[in-house]
Amino acid sequence: MADSVKFWFDPSCPWAWMTSRWVDEVARLRDLDVEWRVMSLAVLNEDQDVSEEYRAFFPRALKYTRLAQAAQELHGQPMVKALYDALGAEIHLGGNTNPDEVIPLALAAAGLPADFAAHADSVEFDAQMRASHFDGINRVGQDVGTPVIDINGVAFFGPVISPAPMGDQALALWDGIVAAASFDGFFELKRSRTREPNFDLTPVAAVPRT
Repeated sequence: MADSVKFWFDPSCPWAWMTSRWVDEVARLRDLDVEWRVMSLAVLNEDQDVSEEYRAFFPRALKYTRLAQAAQELHGQPMVKALYDALGAEIHLGGNTNPDEVIPLALAAAGLPADFAAHADSVEFDAQMRASHFDGINRVGQDVGTPVIDINGVAFFGPVISPAPMGDQALALWDGIVAAASFDGFFELKRSRTREPNFDLTPVAAVPRT
C-alpha cells in the first residue's frame, strides 16, 4: 500500500525545494502517493517582526504562491507539481530573482499559456491559498516554516537538508524520518545549519507532467 504524503511548499524557499527533490527521489524508488500543496512564507510572517529586507521579499514570493494555487484550482495536482518544478528550476537552479523573467519561462516549461501570468497578481484564489497554508501549518505549529510534510497522517516540519540525498541515502533518511514521526511523543531534533543549499548535486527539475 502506498504511503500517503502531503507536502506543503513555498516556491521561493530553497530549503523546501531541496526537500522536495529528496521526496521526488524517494517517490521514484518507493510507492508514494504525493499531494503537493501551497503554503506561504508571506502569510506565515505577516504579523511577525521581521527585517525590512525580508518583508520586501514577500510580494515576489506571493506571486509564485498565487500562481501555484491557481494551477491547483484550475488544472489540479499534476500541474501544481509541473509548475513547482518549473519555478524551482528558474528560481533555485537558475538563481533568477526577477519574477517578470521567471514567470514566463516557468509557464512555458510547465505547458501553461502566457496569460496565466495574470494569476500572479490576482487575489482570486487567496482564500484557497491561505486555507491550504493554515491546513499545513496548523498540523505542526506556528514556530516553524516550509516545508511541512504529512506522512500517513503524521505531520512535521522539514527535514532541512543539503544537498538532497539520492538512492540508498534518500531511502535511509526517509525510513528514519518516518520512524521518528511515528512516535507520538517525538517533537524536535535540530542542529545549526553549517551550509547553504547545495544545488550542484540536485537533479534537474522533472519534465512537466500533463
